[in-house]
Amino acid sequence: MSIPTEPIGSLPRPRALLDAIVAHADGGMSTAELEQRQDQSVADTLTRLEALGCEVLVDGDQAKPSNLTYPLQGLTVLAPDGVVIPYADGHTRQLPRLTAGPFRYRVRADSYLRAARRHTERPLKQSVVAPSTLSLLYPHDSLAGYSRTAFLQDLANESEAEIRGCLDAGAHRVQLDFTEARLSLKLDPTGGVLEDFIALNNEVLGRFSEKERARLGVHTCPGADLDSTHSLDVDYAELLPRLFQLKVGTFYLQLASEPEPERVLKTVADQLRPGIRVFVGVTDPIDPRVETAEEVRDRVLLAARYLPVDQLGTCDDAGFAPYADDTSTSRDLAFAKIEARVRGTALAAQALGL
Repeated sequence: MSIPTEPIGSLPRPRALLDAIVAHADGGMSTAELEQRQDQSVADTLTRLEALGCEVLVDGDQAKPSNLTYPLQGLTVLAPDGVVIPYADGHTRQLPRLTAGPFRYRVRADSYLRAARRHTERPLKQSVVAPSTLSLLYPHDSLAGYSRTAFLQDLANESEAEIRGCLDAGAHRVQLDFTEARLSLKLDPTGGVLEDFIALNNEVLGRFSEKERARLGVHTCPGADLDSTHSLDVDYAELLPRLFQLKVGTFYLQLASEPEPERVLKTVADQLRPGIRVFVGVTDPIDPRVETAEEVRDRVLLAARYLPVDQLGTCDDAGFAPYADDTSTSRDLAFAKIEARVRGTALAAQALGL
């Protein structure tokens, strides 16, 4: 037995792709040419991950504009003035606002998975946006002729269809990105918003069989964009008991950047139930220093003091570039951190006699 290790999802885009995105937006490059650049970046991503010894691969979100808004590409019933996400360094990201219904995804993540499958036979994980994130698109004021209840039903149906599409396409695991979970407690300390998020996500997850849910996971972190976070100051202990109510077989938890990792691990241990695997973050994407394999090993061994080894895995704290325009971390630095994670996890497994 070994300790499984997986990337979370996004990786910095190469300069050629970033230039192509700008050229396409300015009308200087065709959609076909942009898609060719995206495909080249996916192929390079998969090749480099394989070379590092990764058993489970991701496409690095090379074709996504962001891991939050990719289903909305080409959707015409949106206004730009939606929910604002504030980060600790003062920068913000803003979601669009829905202006009319019915709500439908224009892009589903299984299309990225099928494109990546052309380049590798290794297991592929596919990340998808949690429906709770997209629930923020609905405005505070009701839309004429399209109630919030109707919107949430449409959203649940779209999310279910996307997840099923990924499972049908052979995803090793489908990972719901639930990065707004911790942020919700900052915006609403009563936990009411988080409870709504959990209920909506479970409405979707509950439509899958137990066997299918074993291939579903949830990732949460305090954000990782432009070397800043949006909710690292929120106590993890307020989130984790509710997070573990989600009906999935795998949890991916940011931990490397946590100031009190043992306290978090104790909370996780209290919530752990049979049949669940927890991947703990052992590399910090927004730290410019590359962790050594020995540092990663020690983080894994610390986690193994609190969690059963057969329910333990490792991951990066978050994706390295959840928005396509995030160039705060270089592509080479991201792969160096992944290499440290893979090597350090193997060292920990050896130390544990696995």
